[in-house]
Amino acid sequence: MARTVSLQPLRVVFVRLRNALPAELRAYLLPVIYGLGGGLAAVAFQRGMQLLYRVLWVPAFQLPKPLFALASFVTLTLSTLLVGLLLTRVSRDAAGSGIPQVKAAFWRDFGYMRARVIFAKFFGGIAAIGGGSSLGREGPSVHIAGAVASNLAGVFGVAKQARRPALISGAAAGLAAAFNTPLSAITFVLEEIVEDLNSRGYFAQVLVAAVIATFLTHLLLGNVPAFDIPNIRRLSWPTFLLVVPATALAALAGCIFQKSTLIWRSQIKRLHHFPELVRPSVGGLINWGLGLAAFLVVGRTGVFGLGYDDLEAMLRGQVGFGANLVLLVAKLAATIAAYAWGGAGGIFSPTLFFGAAAGLTVAQVASGVVHLDASDRIALTVAGMSACLGAVVRAPLTSIVIVFEMTHQFTFVPILMIGTLVSQTVSRVLCHTNFYSEVLERDGVDLERYIPPRSLAELQKRPVASIANFSPIYAVRLDRPAVAKLFAAVPYRHIPLVLDGKVAGVISRSEALNSEHAELRFEPAVCVPPSITIGGAVQRMVNESQELVLLTSEADGKLLGLVTLHDVLRFQNQFTEML
Repeated sequence: MARTVSLQPLRVVFVRLRNALPAELRAYLLPVIYGLGGGLAAVAFQRGMQLLYRVLWVPAFQLPKPLFALASFVTLTLSTLLVGLLLTRVSRDAAGSGIPQVKAAFWRDFGYMRARVIFAKFFGGIAAIGGGSSLGREGPSVHIAGAVASNLAGVFGVAKQARRPALISGAAAGLAAAFNTPLSAITFVLEEIVEDLNSRGYFAQVLVAAVIATFLTHLLLGNVPAFDIPNIRRLSWPTFLLVVPATALAALAGCIFQKSTLIWRSQIKRLHHFPELVRPSVGGLINWGLGLAAFLVVGRTGVFGLGYDDLEAMLRGQVGFGANLVLLVAKLAATIAAYAWGGAGGIFSPTLFFGAAAGLTVAQVASGVVHLDASDRIALTVAGMSACLGAVVRAPLTSIVIVFEMTHQFTFVPILMIGTLVSQTVSRVLCHTNFYSEVLERDGVDLERYIPPRSLAELQKRPVASIANFSPIYAVRLDRPAVAKLFAAVPYRHIPLVLDGKVAGVISRSEALNSEHAELRFEPAVCVPPSITIGGAVQRMVNESQELVLLTSEADGKLLGLVTLHDVLRFQNQFTEML
């Protein structure tokens, strides 16, 4: 009979080692461990993905076109079937980018992530991206590294309810290792996941983890930028004017991607009779058709996998106008299909590709009207990359810093800043929130219930429904014994009265237990819609001298829930404790 190996003795040793350290040292030693674990996992993921791509695709591109069509079909079919198998048999949470899952785990689950998601995301991401799906490595790197750090925290005895620092440190390490961009890794996790760039509680730990992961990347992969482009000279004045249409087009491409992907994804989720195992393969086959068409028409391979070779060719001016348009349309459609059908990959790399193609398109068109040299064209291409990414993720600071770090060219910063303003304007007009938040929203995850307000003023502006009790106890008839029995079971001073399905008023405990009056009396109720703010609800309580407000339907007056003054004070007290 096989024996089960227990890790409990080893865990006890690690916990004792942690407890033996001074608190100040422990606060910085653990992020070092999270950075090492997350960084190593991200580097291993990147290496595995690159190796698989070189083995499967580089030789295939040299084959005659009929054989390439067959080889690429088999490769994408088998790789996406493996992804579907891992998602359905190991962890469904490994689907998609991974950043929405990290964000949900950070706020809803206190930073805790299951260990099985590491296995599924690691090998699923390698199979998907290395197998040719048009997805990115950055989201999976953040997901894998964050999950590794969360589980390392468990090894050191950190409770499930206290793993937020570990998760966020690992996430920063993963992004720093994926792009060799420590600064943008720090800004991204604070700007997008924590949603607070002023978060002093996490900044030091995130910084330490990102630095450690960057050292690992330099040691194992080399200190080179993500994109090797020529040195940029001084930009001409037309470039600063053309950056507006270039970044507007790039942001538009990002918004088309976001809307199309999430609408299609929601529709696919409703296909309950369509096997989840083969869904990624449907996206893979669409990806294959589009990639094959682009390869046959323009001889470019950027629709398969990350597409970085063609992206660098765009930056170097080696892609013509027609080929650029074909790549833009094909890559956009292929990524929409791959993500919507449940592939295991991110969106950073594809959005950089769309943005580069859009920026280059404007540069190529404008070259027929005004003189643009190589530096100007590259600058507009890079501005498009930043704008498209910024429009989709709504992290403006990150979109500036990450492209600057990837290229090591400080000259780009002014036009990146202009492009960010344009892209944020376009994005906020066309999309009501960023890609990751909309994924969670469409999946029914309401993070507003978990993310604390940043100030007392913001707390007052929150909808009162966020702190309401939607399962209230209420009386349905004016029967003193029945109402007295209700009050005997609860400590409340007032309960609502609902007659014929509509709110009639509230009954006080003193009235229910007062036997002097033959007839049970009730008081008028203060009724408000669920959308009213907490501040507005409190004002109504003060004006009406009531201790509670009832949330009712505006259509038919039905009782939905209630909020007491005690609920408001308790919520405010919890907030002040977090400051």
